[in-house]
Amino acid sequence: MLDIKFIRENLEVVKMAAVKKKIKIDLDRLVAVDDARREVMTALEAKKAEQNRVSADIIAADAVVKSQLITEMQALKTEIQADEEKLKPLMEEWKALMLQVPNVPDMSVPDGESDADNQEVKIWNPDGSTERPAPLPFPMKDHVELMTALGMVDFERGVKVHGFRGYFLTGDGARLSWAIWNYANDFFGAKGFEPLLGPSIVRKSNLYGTGHLPNDAEDVYNTQDDDYLIGTSEVSTMGFYADEVLEQSQFPIKFLAFSPCYRREAGSHGKDTKGLIRVHEFFKVEQVVLCEASHEESVRLHEEINRNTEEFIESLGIPYHTVLNCGADIGQGQVKKYDIELWVPGEKTYREISSASYFHDFQTRRFNIRYKNSEGVMHYAHSLNCTAIPTPRILVSLVENFQQADGSIKIPEPLQKYLGKTEIK
Repeated sequence: MLDIKFIRENLEVVKMAAVKKKIKIDLDRLVAVDDARREVMTALEAKKAEQNRVSADIIAADAVVKSQLITEMQALKTEIQADEEKLKPLMEEWKALMLQVPNVPDMSVPDGESDADNQEVKIWNPDGSTERPAPLPFPMKDHVELMTALGMVDFERGVKVHGFRGYFLTGDGARLSWAIWNYANDFFGAKGFEPLLGPSIVRKSNLYGTGHLPNDAEDVYNTQDDDYLIGTSEVSTMGFYADEVLEQSQFPIKFLAFSPCYRREAGSHGKDTKGLIRVHEFFKVEQVVLCEASHEESVRLHEEINRNTEEFIESLGIPYHTVLNCGADIGQGQVKKYDIELWVPGEKTYREISSASYFHDFQTRRFNIRYKNSEGVMHYAHSLNCTAIPTPRILVSLVENFQQADGSIKIPEPLQKYLGKTEIK
Protein backbone atom coordinates (compact mmCIF):
# COMPACT_ATOMS: atom_id res chain seq x y z
CA MET A 1 0.00 0.00 0.00
CA LEU A 2 1.28 3.42 -0.92
CA ASP A 3 1.03 6.43 1.39
CA ILE A 4 -1.92 8.60 0.38
CA LYS A 5 0.33 11.66 0.72
CA PHE A 6 2.74 10.13 -1.80
CA ILE A 7 -0.16 9.29 -4.14
CA ARG A 8 -1.52 12.85 -4.03
CA GLU A 9 1.90 14.44 -4.53
CA ASN A 10 2.89 12.03 -7.34
CA LEU A 11 -0.47 11.37 -8.96
CA GLU A 12 0.80 11.31 -12.55
CA VAL A 13 3.63 8.93 -11.62
CA VAL A 14 1.18 6.53 -9.96
CA LYS A 15 -1.13 6.78 -12.97
CA MET A 16 1.79 5.82 -15.22
CA ALA A 17 2.54 2.89 -12.90
CA ALA A 18 -1.04 1.64 -13.26
CA VAL A 19 -0.82 1.89 -17.05
CA LYS A 20 2.51 0.04 -17.10
CA LYS A 21 1.17 -2.74 -14.88
CA LYS A 22 -2.13 -2.94 -16.80
CA ILE A 23 -4.08 -2.23 -13.60
CA LYS A 24 -7.39 -0.44 -13.96
CA ILE A 25 -8.05 2.05 -11.17
CA ASP A 26 -9.69 5.48 -11.09
CA LEU A 27 -7.07 7.48 -9.21
CA ASP A 28 -8.95 10.75 -9.73
CA ARG A 29 -11.88 9.17 -7.91
CA LEU A 30 -9.52 8.17 -5.09
CA VAL A 31 -8.36 11.78 -4.71
CA ALA A 32 -11.97 13.02 -4.74
CA VAL A 33 -12.98 10.49 -2.09
CA ASP A 34 -9.92 11.41 -0.06
CA ASP A 35 -10.90 15.10 -0.25
CA ALA A 36 -14.41 14.28 1.00
CA ARG A 37 -13.02 12.01 3.69
CA ARG A 38 -10.66 14.69 4.94
CA GLU A 39 -13.40 17.30 4.96
CA VAL A 40 -15.72 15.16 7.07
CA MET A 41 -12.90 14.06 9.39
CA THR A 42 -11.82 17.67 9.96
CA ALA A 43 -15.38 18.70 10.82
CA LEU A 44 -15.80 15.65 13.04
CA GLU A 45 -12.58 16.31 14.93
CA ALA A 46 -13.59 19.94 15.50
CA LYS A 47 -17.00 18.90 16.86
CA LYS A 48 -15.45 16.28 19.15
CA ALA A 49 -13.02 18.89 20.45
CA GLU A 50 -15.98 21.20 21.11
CA GLN A 51 -17.77 18.30 22.83
CA ASN A 52 -14.78 17.78 25.13
CA ARG A 53 -14.62 21.52 25.92
CA VAL A 54 -18.34 21.74 26.74
CA SER A 55 -18.12 18.59 28.88
CA ALA A 56 -15.41 20.28 30.96
CA ASP A 57 -17.53 23.46 31.27
CA ILE A 58 -20.55 21.49 32.49
CA ILE A 59 -18.65 20.27 35.53
CA ALA A 60 -17.98 23.86 36.75
CA ALA A 61 -21.30 25.39 35.66
CA ASP A 62 -24.26 26.30 37.88
CA ALA A 63 -27.63 24.58 37.40
CA VAL A 64 -29.03 27.05 34.84
CA VAL A 65 -25.93 27.14 32.67
CA LYS A 66 -25.48 23.38 33.03
CA SER A 67 -28.97 22.76 31.66
CA GLN A 68 -28.26 25.03 28.69
CA LEU A 69 -24.92 23.33 28.00
CA ILE A 70 -26.48 19.86 28.16
CA THR A 71 -29.03 20.92 25.54
CA GLU A 72 -26.19 22.17 23.34
CA MET A 73 -24.36 18.90 23.88
CA GLN A 74 -27.34 16.86 22.72
CA ALA A 75 -27.50 18.83 19.47
CA LEU A 76 -23.74 18.48 19.03
CA LYS A 77 -23.96 14.74 19.68
CA THR A 78 -26.58 14.44 16.93
CA GLU A 79 -24.29 16.29 14.50
CA ILE A 80 -21.35 14.04 15.44
CA GLN A 81 -23.41 10.91 14.84
CA ALA A 82 -24.52 12.26 11.46
CA ASP A 83 -20.91 12.97 10.47
CA GLU A 84 -19.82 9.49 11.60
CA GLU A 85 -22.53 7.92 9.43
CA LYS A 86 -21.44 10.12 6.53
CA LEU A 87 -17.83 9.04 7.03
CA LYS A 88 -18.49 5.27 6.97
CA PRO A 89 -19.22 4.84 3.24
CA LEU A 90 -16.41 7.26 2.38
CA MET A 91 -13.94 5.22 4.41
CA GLU A 92 -15.13 1.97 2.85
CA GLU A 93 -14.67 3.30 -0.68
CA TRP A 94 -11.37 4.94 0.24
CA LYS A 95 -9.97 1.70 1.67
CA ALA A 96 -11.17 -0.32 -1.32
CA LEU A 97 -9.51 2.09 -3.75
CA MET A 98 -6.31 2.25 -1.71
CA LEU A 99 -6.01 -1.54 -1.88
CA GLN A 100 -6.02 -1.33 -5.67
CA VAL A 101 -3.29 1.29 -6.07
CA PRO A 102 -0.17 -0.26 -7.63
CA ASN A 103 3.36 0.27 -6.45
CA VAL A 104 5.60 2.27 -8.79
CA PRO A 105 7.86 -0.03 -10.82
CA ASP A 106 11.57 0.62 -11.14
CA MET A 107 12.69 2.51 -14.22
CA SER A 108 14.53 -0.60 -15.43
CA VAL A 109 11.28 -2.58 -15.72
CA PRO A 110 10.45 -2.92 -19.43
CA ASP A 111 7.07 -2.20 -20.97
CA GLY A 112 5.03 -5.14 -22.19
CA GLU A 113 1.61 -6.63 -22.65
CA SER A 114 2.22 -10.10 -21.14
CA ASP A 115 4.92 -12.51 -19.97
CA ALA A 116 5.82 -12.96 -23.65
CA ASP A 117 7.45 -9.51 -23.40
CA ASN A 118 9.75 -10.40 -20.49
CA GLN A 119 13.40 -9.75 -21.33
CA GLU A 120 15.89 -12.58 -21.24
CA VAL A 121 18.94 -11.35 -19.34
CA LYS A 122 20.90 -14.57 -18.91
CA ILE A 123 21.25 -18.12 -20.24
CA TRP A 124 23.20 -20.69 -18.25
CA ASN A 125 24.23 -24.18 -19.28
CA PRO A 126 26.56 -26.63 -17.50
CA ASP A 127 28.90 -26.60 -20.51
CA GLY A 128 29.21 -22.82 -20.44
CA SER A 129 27.34 -22.20 -23.70
CA THR A 130 24.85 -19.36 -23.99
CA GLU A 131 22.39 -21.01 -26.36
CA ARG A 132 19.35 -23.12 -25.70
CA PRO A 133 20.39 -26.70 -24.84
CA ALA A 134 20.74 -29.15 -27.70
CA PRO A 135 18.41 -32.18 -27.83
CA LEU A 136 19.51 -35.26 -25.93
CA PRO A 137 21.55 -37.72 -28.05
CA PHE A 138 18.95 -40.48 -27.67
CA PRO A 139 15.15 -40.82 -27.83
CA MET A 140 14.05 -39.03 -24.67
CA LYS A 141 11.05 -39.50 -22.39
CA ASP A 142 9.10 -36.82 -20.56
CA HIS A 143 8.94 -36.73 -16.76
CA VAL A 144 5.58 -38.48 -16.61
CA GLU A 145 6.83 -41.51 -18.51
CA LEU A 146 10.18 -41.56 -16.71
CA MET A 147 8.85 -41.21 -13.17
CA THR A 148 5.95 -43.59 -13.70
CA ALA A 149 8.25 -46.31 -15.05
CA LEU A 150 10.63 -45.87 -12.10
CA GLY A 151 7.87 -45.94 -9.47
CA MET A 152 8.47 -42.30 -8.50
CA VAL A 153 4.93 -41.01 -9.05
CA ASP A 154 1.37 -42.32 -9.18
CA PHE A 155 -1.05 -40.03 -10.99
CA GLU A 156 -3.94 -42.46 -11.22
CA ARG A 157 -4.19 -42.90 -7.46
CA GLY A 158 -3.52 -39.19 -6.98
CA VAL A 159 -6.57 -38.37 -9.07
CA LYS A 160 -8.57 -41.03 -7.25
CA VAL A 161 -7.79 -39.40 -3.89
CA HIS A 162 -7.56 -35.70 -4.76
CA GLY A 163 -9.23 -35.27 -8.13
CA PHE A 164 -7.97 -33.27 -11.10
CA ARG A 165 -4.21 -32.53 -10.85
CA GLY A 166 -3.81 -35.03 -8.00
CA TYR A 167 -0.59 -37.00 -7.58
CA PHE A 168 1.37 -39.18 -5.16
CA LEU A 169 5.16 -39.00 -5.06
CA THR A 170 6.21 -42.55 -4.30
CA GLY A 171 9.46 -44.28 -3.45
CA ASP A 172 12.42 -42.42 -4.91
CA GLY A 173 10.13 -39.59 -6.02
CA ALA A 174 9.40 -38.83 -2.38
CA ARG A 175 13.02 -39.45 -1.34
CA LEU A 176 14.30 -37.10 -4.03
CA SER A 177 11.98 -34.36 -2.78
CA TRP A 178 13.30 -34.75 0.76
CA ALA A 179 16.86 -34.68 -0.59
CA ILE A 180 16.15 -31.37 -2.36
CA TRP A 181 14.59 -29.83 0.77
CA ASN A 182 17.49 -30.92 2.97
CA TYR A 183 20.07 -29.68 0.48
CA ALA A 184 18.24 -26.35 0.16
CA ASN A 185 18.19 -25.96 3.95
CA ASP A 186 21.97 -26.43 4.09
CA PHE A 187 22.71 -24.37 0.97
CA PHE A 188 20.69 -21.30 1.93
CA GLY A 189 21.50 -21.70 5.61
CA ALA A 190 25.15 -21.23 4.71
CA LYS A 191 24.15 -17.87 3.22
CA GLY A 192 22.77 -16.63 6.52
CA PHE A 193 19.10 -17.59 6.23
CA GLU A 194 17.26 -18.66 9.37
CA PRO A 195 14.89 -21.62 8.90
CA LEU A 196 11.22 -20.98 9.61
CA LEU A 197 8.24 -23.33 9.62
CA GLY A 198 5.05 -21.31 9.78
CA PRO A 199 1.28 -21.75 9.48
CA SER A 200 -0.24 -22.78 6.17
CA ILE A 201 -3.69 -21.64 7.29
CA VAL A 202 -3.77 -17.91 7.95
CA ARG A 203 -6.17 -15.06 8.59
CA LYS A 204 -7.43 -13.20 5.54
CA SER A 205 -5.57 -10.05 6.63
CA ASN A 206 -2.24 -11.72 5.81
CA LEU A 207 -3.17 -12.14 2.15
CA TYR A 208 -4.26 -8.50 2.00
CA GLY A 209 -0.93 -7.65 3.59
CA THR A 210 1.13 -9.34 0.89
CA GLY A 211 -1.16 -8.08 -1.90
CA HIS A 212 -2.51 -11.52 -2.88
CA LEU A 213 -5.97 -10.26 -2.00
CA PRO A 214 -8.10 -8.88 -3.49
CA ASN A 215 -6.23 -9.49 -6.76
CA ASP A 216 -5.79 -13.29 -6.66
CA ALA A 217 -9.06 -14.14 -4.94
CA GLU A 218 -10.16 -16.76 -7.45
CA ASP A 219 -6.87 -18.65 -7.09
CA VAL A 220 -6.91 -18.98 -3.28
CA TYR A 221 -8.45 -21.72 -1.16
CA ASN A 222 -10.35 -20.66 1.95
CA THR A 223 -11.99 -22.51 4.82
CA GLN A 224 -15.50 -22.50 6.25
CA ASP A 225 -14.14 -20.20 9.00
CA ASP A 226 -12.99 -17.67 6.38
CA ASP A 227 -9.34 -18.46 6.96
CA TYR A 228 -7.11 -19.01 3.93
CA LEU A 229 -4.60 -21.58 2.71
CA ILE A 230 -1.36 -19.94 1.62
CA GLY A 231 -0.04 -20.19 -1.94
CA THR A 232 3.47 -19.26 -0.79
CA SER A 233 5.15 -19.13 2.62
CA GLU A 234 5.81 -15.43 2.00
CA VAL A 235 2.26 -14.85 3.26
CA SER A 236 2.66 -16.28 6.76
CA THR A 237 6.29 -15.19 7.07
CA MET A 238 5.45 -11.54 6.40
CA GLY A 239 2.87 -11.75 9.18
CA PHE A 240 5.55 -12.82 11.66
CA TYR A 241 6.47 -9.23 12.61
CA ALA A 242 3.07 -7.63 11.94
CA ASP A 243 2.34 -4.63 14.20
CA GLU A 244 5.85 -4.74 15.68
CA VAL A 245 8.61 -2.16 15.96
CA LEU A 246 12.05 -3.56 15.15
CA GLU A 247 15.54 -2.23 15.70
CA GLN A 248 17.61 -1.19 12.71
CA SER A 249 20.46 -3.34 14.03
CA GLN A 250 18.37 -6.45 13.28
CA PHE A 251 18.52 -5.86 9.51
CA PRO A 252 18.71 -7.54 7.18
CA ILE A 253 16.41 -10.21 8.58
CA LYS A 254 16.64 -13.32 6.37
CA PHE A 255 14.18 -16.18 6.70
CA LEU A 256 14.24 -19.48 4.83
CA ALA A 257 10.58 -20.40 5.11
CA PHE A 258 9.25 -23.85 4.24
CA SER A 259 5.59 -24.77 3.85
CA PRO A 260 2.99 -26.71 1.92
CA CYS A 261 1.28 -24.39 -0.56
CA TYR A 262 -2.13 -24.45 -2.22
CA ARG A 263 -3.39 -22.84 -5.42
CA ARG A 264 -6.64 -23.44 -7.23
CA GLU A 265 -5.06 -22.65 -10.61
CA ALA A 266 -8.45 -21.23 -11.56
CA GLY A 267 -7.10 -19.16 -14.42
CA SER A 268 -5.16 -22.01 -16.02
CA HIS A 269 -7.95 -24.31 -17.18
CA GLY A 270 -6.70 -26.46 -20.01
CA LYS A 271 -3.04 -25.52 -19.44
CA ASP A 272 -0.34 -27.93 -18.26
CA THR A 273 -2.86 -30.58 -17.28
CA LYS A 274 -0.33 -33.37 -17.63
CA GLY A 275 2.24 -34.15 -14.98
CA LEU A 276 3.77 -32.05 -12.22
CA ILE A 277 4.10 -28.62 -13.85
CA ARG A 278 0.90 -27.16 -12.41
CA VAL A 279 -0.66 -28.83 -9.36
CA HIS A 280 -3.02 -27.72 -6.61
CA GLU A 281 -0.74 -28.52 -3.68
CA PHE A 282 3.02 -28.42 -3.51
CA PHE A 283 5.92 -27.42 -1.26
CA LYS A 284 8.13 -24.36 -1.39
CA VAL A 285 11.32 -23.19 0.26
CA GLU A 286 11.22 -19.39 0.18
CA GLN A 287 13.70 -16.61 0.90
CA VAL A 288 11.96 -13.75 2.74
CA VAL A 289 13.92 -10.64 3.69
CA LEU A 290 13.24 -7.47 5.70
CA CYS A 291 15.68 -4.59 5.47
CA GLU A 292 15.98 -0.89 6.23
CA ALA A 293 14.02 1.64 4.17
CA SER A 294 16.69 2.17 1.54
CA HIS A 295 16.18 1.76 -2.20
CA GLU A 296 19.87 0.98 -2.62
CA GLU A 297 19.69 -1.77 0.01
CA SER A 298 16.55 -3.25 -1.55
CA VAL A 299 18.23 -3.34 -4.98
CA ARG A 300 21.36 -4.95 -3.55
CA LEU A 301 19.41 -7.63 -1.69
CA HIS A 302 17.15 -8.26 -4.68
CA GLU A 303 20.15 -9.12 -6.82
CA GLU A 304 21.56 -11.21 -3.98
CA ILE A 305 18.53 -13.41 -3.37
CA ASN A 306 17.96 -13.98 -7.08
CA ARG A 307 21.62 -14.94 -7.45
CA ASN A 308 21.27 -17.32 -4.50
CA THR A 309 18.68 -19.35 -6.38
CA GLU A 310 20.69 -19.18 -9.61
CA GLU A 311 23.67 -20.62 -7.72
CA PHE A 312 21.49 -23.34 -6.24
CA ILE A 313 20.28 -24.36 -9.71
CA GLU A 314 23.82 -24.18 -11.10
CA SER A 315 25.06 -26.48 -8.34
CA LEU A 316 22.53 -29.04 -9.55
CA GLY A 317 23.64 -28.63 -13.16
CA ILE A 318 20.19 -27.83 -14.58
CA PRO A 319 20.13 -25.45 -17.59
CA TYR A 320 18.15 -22.26 -17.00
CA HIS A 321 17.63 -18.71 -18.11
CA THR A 322 16.71 -15.59 -16.13
CA VAL A 323 14.20 -13.02 -17.35
CA LEU A 324 13.43 -9.48 -16.26
CA ASN A 325 9.65 -9.25 -15.99
CA CYS A 326 7.83 -6.55 -17.93
CA GLY A 327 5.30 -4.19 -16.36
CA ALA A 328 2.31 -6.37 -17.25
CA ASP A 329 3.92 -9.43 -15.58
CA ILE A 330 4.78 -7.99 -12.18
CA GLY A 331 2.28 -7.86 -9.37
CA GLN A 332 0.52 -4.88 -7.89
CA GLY A 333 3.03 -4.46 -5.07
CA GLN A 334 6.28 -5.36 -6.80
CA VAL A 335 8.86 -2.75 -7.76
CA LYS A 336 10.91 -5.19 -9.86
CA LYS A 337 10.87 -8.91 -10.50
CA TYR A 338 13.11 -11.59 -11.99
CA ASP A 339 11.95 -15.07 -12.99
CA ILE A 340 14.30 -18.02 -13.22
CA GLU A 341 13.07 -20.64 -15.66
CA LEU A 342 14.47 -24.18 -16.00
CA TRP A 343 14.90 -25.99 -19.28
CA VAL A 344 12.33 -28.74 -19.88
CA PRO A 345 13.65 -30.99 -22.68
CA GLY A 346 10.31 -32.70 -23.22
CA GLU A 347 8.67 -29.39 -24.09
CA LYS A 348 11.76 -27.74 -25.61
CA THR A 349 11.10 -24.66 -23.53
CA TYR A 350 11.89 -23.00 -20.19
CA ARG A 351 9.49 -23.24 -17.24
CA GLU A 352 9.37 -20.86 -14.26
CA ILE A 353 10.91 -22.23 -11.08
CA SER A 354 11.55 -19.05 -9.07
CA SER A 355 10.50 -15.42 -8.79
CA ALA A 356 12.52 -12.74 -7.01
CA SER A 357 10.77 -9.49 -6.09
CA TYR A 358 11.22 -6.40 -3.97
CA PHE A 359 8.40 -4.19 -2.69
CA HIS A 360 9.90 -1.20 -0.82
CA ASP A 361 7.37 -0.53 2.00
CA PHE A 362 4.27 -1.63 0.05
CA GLN A 363 3.73 -4.78 2.14
CA THR A 364 5.13 -3.52 5.44
CA ARG A 365 2.67 -0.59 5.52
CA ARG A 366 -0.15 -3.10 5.31
CA PHE A 367 1.43 -5.27 8.01
CA ASN A 368 2.53 -2.22 10.06
CA ILE A 369 6.12 -3.46 10.36
CA ARG A 370 8.29 -0.53 11.46
CA TYR A 371 11.71 0.15 12.92
CA LYS A 372 13.57 2.94 14.65
CA ASN A 373 16.68 4.18 12.94
CA SER A 374 19.81 5.32 14.78
CA GLU A 375 18.21 8.74 15.40
CA GLY A 376 15.07 7.15 16.85
CA VAL A 377 12.96 8.08 13.80
CA MET A 378 10.28 5.57 12.85
CA HIS A 379 10.22 4.07 9.34
CA TYR A 380 8.43 1.22 7.59
CA ALA A 381 10.82 -1.60 6.71
CA HIS A 382 11.35 -2.82 3.15
CA SER A 383 10.49 -6.39 2.13
CA LEU A 384 11.75 -8.82 -0.51
CA ASN A 385 11.18 -12.45 -1.38
CA CYS A 386 12.53 -15.07 -3.76
CA THR A 387 11.71 -18.72 -4.28
CA ALA A 388 14.56 -20.90 -3.11
CA ILE A 389 13.04 -24.01 -4.69
CA PRO A 390 9.58 -25.54 -5.22
CA THR A 391 8.72 -29.21 -5.33
CA PRO A 392 7.51 -31.17 -7.18
CA ARG A 393 8.00 -28.78 -10.12
CA ILE A 394 11.80 -28.95 -10.01
CA LEU A 395 11.55 -32.72 -10.49
CA VAL A 396 10.26 -32.13 -14.03
CA SER A 397 13.48 -30.50 -15.23
CA LEU A 398 15.73 -32.59 -13.02
CA VAL A 399 14.60 -36.02 -14.22
CA GLU A 400 14.25 -34.97 -17.88
CA ASN A 401 17.70 -33.34 -18.05
CA PHE A 402 19.43 -36.15 -16.16
CA GLN A 403 17.75 -39.12 -17.82
CA GLN A 404 19.99 -41.76 -19.34
CA ALA A 405 19.50 -43.78 -22.53
CA ASP A 406 18.44 -46.83 -20.50
CA GLY A 407 15.64 -44.90 -18.72
CA SER A 408 17.53 -44.40 -15.46
CA ILE A 409 18.11 -40.98 -13.88
CA LYS A 410 21.53 -39.74 -12.85
CA ILE A 411 21.44 -37.84 -9.55
CA PRO A 412 23.22 -34.46 -9.39
CA GLU A 413 26.28 -34.74 -7.18
CA PRO A 414 25.10 -32.38 -4.37
CA LEU A 415 21.95 -34.48 -3.86
CA GLN A 416 23.67 -37.85 -3.74
CA LYS A 417 24.56 -37.74 -0.06
CA TYR A 418 21.00 -36.75 0.85
CA LEU A 419 19.39 -39.38 -1.38
CA GLY A 420 21.95 -42.08 -0.59
CA LYS A 421 22.46 -43.14 -4.22
CA THR A 422 23.96 -41.86 -7.45
CA GLU A 423 21.15 -42.88 -9.76
CA ILE A 424 17.54 -43.99 -9.81
CA LYS A 425 16.84 -47.06 -11.89
